[in-house]
Amino acid sequence: MAKKKLLQQTARKLVTFTNPRSFVAEQFRTLRTNITFLSPDKDVRTMVVTSAVPSEGKSTTSANLAVTFAQEGKKVILVDGDMRKPTTHYTFNIKNTTGLSNVLTKQSTAEKTIRSTVVDRLDVLTSGPIPPNPVELLSSKSMDVLIQQLTDMYDLVIFDAPPVLSVTDGQIIANKCDGTILVINSGHTEKDMAVKAKEAIESSNSRIIGAVLNNFEISKDNGYYQYYGHTE
Repeated sequence: MAKKKLLQQTARKLVTFTNPRSFVAEQFRTLRTNITFLSPDKDVRTMVVTSAVPSEGKSTTSANLAVTFAQEGKKVILVDGDMRKPTTHYTFNIKNTTGLSNVLTKQSTAEKTIRSTVVDRLDVLTSGPIPPNPVELLSSKSMDVLIQQLTDMYDLVIFDAPPVLSVTDGQIIANKCDGTILVINSGHTEKDMAVKAKEAIESSNSRIIGAVLNNFEISKDNGYYQYYGHTE
């Protein structure tokens, strides 16, 4: 029963893979298109997905966005940069015995730690064991070296980062990436929190390339809803 529940949860999280014709999957493709058109002269090679506070859907968003870019034909890696409360290994049902923390502390290499997924052209670097000093690791020269290595290996690197108003980890990663996606949970994220999150990202000298309004309920009478064909 527990295994069945886990599979159901995973399927629900990776809707772009399990149900690519759904309305939600179409919205992720729209987000992908918007990001692509945002920088016509220079590809966005590294991006971070974060939120203002916990439980706003940033990990689900980053995973589905990674799937969507891989489905387009790009070689993508999703890095779980949340070394305080990692979840990416649950989403893809893979082990988290080694990961980002091992690479940054030189206990392992990226090549040995990266895992393939069920999605073609999509790999994952899980967080690894939770370290006592994530800020120091993310700020390190090893992190800069790893990002350069990953951009040499992949078309796109996506980081799932902690909420920017909870810890500074998200701002540190954002400072090292080409752009940031801010996830806002409809009916949950308070307006002043969203504003503070935007200011925190901008203060890290990162460029906000998009915002995702998560869990927004759209009427079934909406014309676009009918046009795209909701199958869930």
